[in-house]
Amino acid sequence: MTGPLLLVLADSLAFHGPVRAEPADDPRIWPNVAAAALDGRAEFVAGVGWTSRHAWHALTHDPRVWSLLPGVDALVLGVGGMDTLPSPLPTALRELIPALRPDGLRRAVRAGYRDAQPVLARGFARLPGGGPVALPPYLTVRYLDLCREAVLTIRPGIPVVGVLPAVHRAAAFGGVHAGRPAAERATRAWADARGVGLLDLPALIGAHVLAGHGNPDGMHWGWSAHTTVGSACAELLAPALAG
Repeated sequence: MTGPLLLVLADSLAFHGPVRAEPADDPRIWPNVAAAALDGRAEFVAGVGWTSRHAWHALTHDPRVWSLLPGVDALVLGVGGMDTLPSPLPTALRELIPALRPDGLRRAVRAGYRDAQPVLARGFARLPGGGPVALPPYLTVRYLDLCREAVLTIRPGIPVVGVLPAVHRAAAFGGVHAGRPAAERATRAWADARGVGLLDLPALIGAHVLAGHGNPDGMHWGWSAHTTVGSACAELLAPALAG
């Protein structure tokens, strides 16, 4: 393809379908839907549970990403939603669970936290502000802006698109999403100040997820939602790329 190259930094919403995680070249996932609509291609870097801080770490530590930057025509920041999820255990400690040894201890701690998380999330949700989240909004927008600035330093003038945090009905989080409104406000303010386009994920896929048409985990999407988001992303980018 000779069309635009989209660099997509994303979380698992970019590559999970209605049943499982899919490979990066699956044409049904929304970054590839967007790229195909623009007659281009998407290179995306993503991970399960990635917050905007993970995206910044990938951008600054992954040499494969560095090799893409000189040819990038648009930046899509598909992160920030996981930042809003309840995190009863501080994120730094939670992310150390996979490093615990011996194996039996790691499995026991992981299982115990998995069982406790929805209960604790519902308990913390009663507190002012809804309790701790994976990453507070002021850090979300800080890392989003670091990503934006870094890429635009190398590719000045290219369009940038972000996302408003999606909704969920995940039992793993007790159905709690108290941190989403504050994150949406912060993301909107940042995008307005920086001239960043926004994909309004709640408007695009909220009914799909909340009605149970997505993945049974209550968080990831079905293929119709991927098509909707990919098409909307292409529509946002098309005018800037055409110029």
